[in-house]
Amino acid sequence: MTDTATPPAGVHEDGSPERLQIDTIRTLSMDAVQAANSGHPGTPMALAPVGWTLWTQFLRYDPGAPQWPNRDRFVLSVGHASMLLYSLLHLAGVEEVDGSGKKTGAPAVSLDDIRQFRQLGSKTPGHPEYRHTTGVETTTGPLGQGCGNSVGMAIAERWFAARYNRPGFTLFDHDVYALSGDGDMMEGVSAEAASLAGHLKLSNLCWLYDSNHISIEGGTDLAFDEDVGKRFEAYGWNVIHVDDANDVGALKAAVQTFRDTNDRPTFIVVHSVIGWGSPRAGTEKAHGEPLGAENVAKTKEAYGWPVDRDFYIPDGVQEGFEGAVRGRGQKAREEWEATFAKYRDAFPAEAAELDHILADTLPEGWDADIPMFDADAKGVASRDAGGKVLNAIAKRVPWLLGGSADLAPSTKTDIKGAGSFEAGNYAGANFHFGVREHGMGAVVNGMTLSHLRGYGSTFLVFLDYMRAPVRLSALMEIGAVWVYTHDSIGVGEDGPTHQPIEHLATMRAIPGLDTIRPCDANEVAAAWRAVMQDGSTPAALVLSRQALPTLDRTKYASADGLAKGGYVLASGEGIPDVILIATGSEVSLAVEAYEQLTAEGVNARVVSMPSWYRYERQDEAYKESVLPGDVIARVAIEMAGEIGWDRYTGMKGKIIAMSTFGASAPIAKLQDKYGFTVDNVVKVAKGLLG
Repeated sequence: MTDTATPPAGVHEDGSPERLQIDTIRTLSMDAVQAANSGHPGTPMALAPVGWTLWTQFLRYDPGAPQWPNRDRFVLSVGHASMLLYSLLHLAGVEEVDGSGKKTGAPAVSLDDIRQFRQLGSKTPGHPEYRHTTGVETTTGPLGQGCGNSVGMAIAERWFAARYNRPGFTLFDHDVYALSGDGDMMEGVSAEAASLAGHLKLSNLCWLYDSNHISIEGGTDLAFDEDVGKRFEAYGWNVIHVDDANDVGALKAAVQTFRDTNDRPTFIVVHSVIGWGSPRAGTEKAHGEPLGAENVAKTKEAYGWPVDRDFYIPDGVQEGFEGAVRGRGQKAREEWEATFAKYRDAFPAEAAELDHILADTLPEGWDADIPMFDADAKGVASRDAGGKVLNAIAKRVPWLLGGSADLAPSTKTDIKGAGSFEAGNYAGANFHFGVREHGMGAVVNGMTLSHLRGYGSTFLVFLDYMRAPVRLSALMEIGAVWVYTHDSIGVGEDGPTHQPIEHLATMRAIPGLDTIRPCDANEVAAAWRAVMQDGSTPAALVLSRQALPTLDRTKYASADGLAKGGYVLASGEGIPDVILIATGSEVSLAVEAYEQLTAEGVNARVVSMPSWYRYERQDEAYKESVLPGDVIARVAIEMAGEIGWDRYTGMKGKIIAMSTFGASAPIAKLQDKYGFTVDNVVKVAKGLLG
């Protein structure tokens, strides 16, 4: 690591347009970090040549149409290097669009936005945020997530191409680039995603790995010394090394090799010196802190930059950079639109499907085949009902597709007759993510960011392996569907390792995640209907392994009440004496207790509360009609942790829930041990009534 401002070998501050554009990216980045007194200047400075090469020489991207469906994707998995992306978006002249895709007339990232880096309300937050800043393809920051998202995006392109391309009509052939670093390579999620991408032979996927040997604590040799390139060769990737990140000729050759490779993804190892040009180059300061005014001045002097000018863009730099990107991208986009117009005439049904997909809308009659389930005391497991409903929807919404972490026979999430998505069949709708829950979550997010309705499934207890992508789906407001089965101690003999306890509470704590635990087959149907209609909200469907009675909806309220999150399922006349509130498998238990209480002259009510998220969005009048404030005798029943239930029971109510881990035993014995019996519910309810 050098401690001088001397350029590395092969780098010349010659004032050429290329070098001026690269150094503008560098100086904008370090000026923004310095002004904010917060951020990471080193990586944007070191990778400026990589960003310049991709955007000006290869990226098919029209700054005037940043949502063009066949654009190449650029994912900054190293989200802490956000100033690199903001500088690229500014210099490319990307135009801002609003939530409906209409241009606002403003730039996606103006120079003033860069000056407001990391400030409240700015379009340049510390880590890039999808929906917040036009041109940001996904929210990154948690390392490795962007890598996984890029695999999902590459999968989406392959599926679109297989389903919609026709001879003479190539609508989808874009590439996906992800910029990653040492931290990404240490995170397990990137390994899971890379292994899957290699298996699927996604030749439209290119990761550029910034190998700079620096992390927050210091040199990566403190904890990380493997040969990453050899690891990716073992995954089945094409591995290319670029010895110097400043060698744009070598970078061009590497990217061109990727574009010429058609049988596997490409991994380009780019060796860089973090914070090149700074007197502190290669130190943790350049990685995670502003350089300081003195070092900024010395670095600018090394670049031949005006030392006394901040956020300086030399004449011709933006015009040259934008011209290179727009000149290539606009032509490609206009040709694509002309092709699509002809395609619409030749293949109207397929074009109509694409219109719905790209607008995130549903076709007329999409829910016509959703089954209704007859009352049945024995009933079916909600996972089985979920599989039937999923298949009914997928027939009419073929872009609803996904799979499981090696558990489809258990989660019932396979789509009948749709085939498997594999290297030899990219038109398949069933995805085999393998035992890679974390990677599955990140990949499903990438698919959903590409306008597919992606879903991923596993047992609820394994949510812990994929919490980060679930949280990010909520942060990004994308309609990913997370299907979790084996939802409680009802798993029985599998024991406490497979019996979720705290998981419902932790999911309900994620802002914007619709966690739904249906009580029977008809609530499952209502849940899927509600989820599909809200494409900007991710949902977790929490389903049972054991059979649940299918309630008689001629006697009890319609399952359509699920759309409001909580509803009165059964009630006597007038204001009740006691209210039983439950979710999932415990609702039928509450109904049995209700019937016994009613027979004994107690005016009881049962409230099914499948989605706290939806219930809290209702107005106060509705909530008062379900849970009257004057009724303080309330019992909540759920075979999970009790945290949060006091918001509905009040301080004087009771909660029948789990305060310990479960045990390995038949379900009936577990229900008796932990108090999930009719006798106990009735006893607790009567106790509240004195």
